[in-house]
Amino acid sequence: MYKWLPAIKGPADLKKLNTKELTELAAEIRAFLLENVSRTGGHLAPNLGVVELTIALHSVFDSPRDKIIWDVGHQSYVHKLLTGRQALFHTLRQYGGLSGFPKYKESEHDVFGTGHSSTSISAALGLAKARDLSGEDYCVLAVIGDGAMGGGMAFEALNHAGDSRTDLIVVLNDNEMSISHNVGGLAAYLERIRTDPKYTRLKADLEEIIKRIPAIGDRVVKSLERLKDAVKTLIVPGMLFEELGFTYLGPVNGHNLGRLQGILRRAKKLKGPVLVHVLTTKGKGFAFAENNPDFYHGVAPFDPRNPPVPASSHQNDTYTGVFARSLVKFAEKNEKILAITAAMSAGTGLDFFARKFPQRFFDVGIAEQHAVTFAAGLARAGYRPVVAVYSTFLQRAYDQIVHDVCLQELPVLFALDRAGVVGEDGETHHGSFDISYLRHVPNMAIMAPRDGNMLQHLLFTALAHDGPAALRYPRGACPAGVPEEEPKLLPWGRGEMLRKGRDVTILACGTMVAPALEAAEYLGKKGISVAVADLIFLKPLDSELVMQAALASRFGLVTVEENALAGGLGSAVLELLEENDINNIKIKRLGIPDSFVPHGSRERLLKHLGLTTGNIVNACLALAGHKRKKISWLQSGKD
Repeated sequence: MYKWLPAIKGPADLKKLNTKELTELAAEIRAFLLENVSRTGGHLAPNLGVVELTIALHSVFDSPRDKIIWDVGHQSYVHKLLTGRQALFHTLRQYGGLSGFPKYKESEHDVFGTGHSSTSISAALGLAKARDLSGEDYCVLAVIGDGAMGGGMAFEALNHAGDSRTDLIVVLNDNEMSISHNVGGLAAYLERIRTDPKYTRLKADLEEIIKRIPAIGDRVVKSLERLKDAVKTLIVPGMLFEELGFTYLGPVNGHNLGRLQGILRRAKKLKGPVLVHVLTTKGKGFAFAENNPDFYHGVAPFDPRNPPVPASSHQNDTYTGVFARSLVKFAEKNEKILAITAAMSAGTGLDFFARKFPQRFFDVGIAEQHAVTFAAGLARAGYRPVVAVYSTFLQRAYDQIVHDVCLQELPVLFALDRAGVVGEDGETHHGSFDISYLRHVPNMAIMAPRDGNMLQHLLFTALAHDGPAALRYPRGACPAGVPEEEPKLLPWGRGEMLRKGRDVTILACGTMVAPALEAAEYLGKKGISVAVADLIFLKPLDSELVMQAALASRFGLVTVEENALAGGLGSAVLELLEENDINNIKIKRLGIPDSFVPHGSRERLLKHLGLTTGNIVNACLALAGHKRKKISWLQSGKD
């Protein structure tokens, strides 16, 4: 089926093929991506869009000697294929298999690990400066998308790189903007003139001749310079980058291999920082992805013969869908409710809100820091902003949470989607730390719903709270399905005892409530009486409920959470007991240990982390002093 792809064992093999053969290889790679990503799931549209660009980069430069850094990294599948990982591609995003992102422990060609956006230029500049300090001469490239280029960190790095005059190549992969043939032809013409060494020498010689004209030479040169700058501002699309200190090349058609190789070879010869502007089509070669690039950005496994079509997130029985529908319902009655996203409107469900209330919806781009402080300003003016963001991405705005929101006690609500283990995207995307990094911040409240009904109750309650709050919920379906009942205003900071027992009490929150109840039911049949409490609020903690549970349990407490153990729910319980001089209670904490969680299915990862029903049973049995706990549990047929 594939003529050229099996022969590519590394980047050096690309240099043996001519442009026609490389173009045929590009078609094979697209077919391979569709065949394999449709089986494993993953980032399809971004990778279909960078096939020719990746081939051009690896055919012109010499990885791993030359360093290529992929911003975000969700477009690195082609890079993986061309750097010796074809045989492992069926393991993509599977437990123990290839990562869906660049990972330096996986390959010497993955120079720098990425997963969050706008970091590549900073990392590349660091590598370039290290090269200079070491007296070496390899090339360093950052490949960054137009969305990631809008992140503040990217602009900070551009500013530093332009000022440093260090040899560095930034490849701007622009899959949003388009350009007409006339403008494209003119831009290509200007680019050829401006990068031709003969033109540079001619310009310098001409200036020197004019300067020698008595009396008026210097004035003529300055006048010509001002005219040149004025014309460039009008007709050169990269003037912004030029002003920052970069030599701008492009824009170039990102699907024309010959043009791409030519412009990259010119960039390689230039001194100082260079920006190559490449125009690509996201989802290129697969009509469904080209027409719906956001939907096919990241996909679950699907049948390519019958590709799925987009469905509104508010129609799904997921936590995200319940949040989206509930927020719109509450906003219909309260015009002060606003919604903010950092370039994730579909992923967070806010696309539904945007359609209903376009004037009250704000997409700030990949700029989480700005999103938080922007929300703080809105809240200071009397509005109720809701910042919907993935848990792992809110980490990027920590100082803004502390300094701009919590210090001023402003009523900003953070809707933390993808809290806990998210699955195949791996280390950079798990929401493992939000309880820990928010719980110790004064004035912040943290809540976790166990199902869809509780989610809408907590959202309703949080919107009525006059202060900062975070509502964390997982990716995926709600165990109780779509909530039907009307929202309730819950008692602030109070948990709920769901099951009574005298031997052990399980203190759980969010996704861990269901397996805690299952474990208690199983143990009850074995003669061990286990209570289960859903704490609901991680902060303020229901101290009365925890104290009663601690004093009433014969053998002790088990805390279980889908968050890092350090600083999480279990830590909060230990702190509460210490503050009340209760030091004779045995406690077993279950949660995410002090390590990054790998990629894999959610079910496999929960087993890896010891967060299954079976693990909870064994923790209870250990507290109760049962020696044959694991044998007893395994005989029940459970995991």
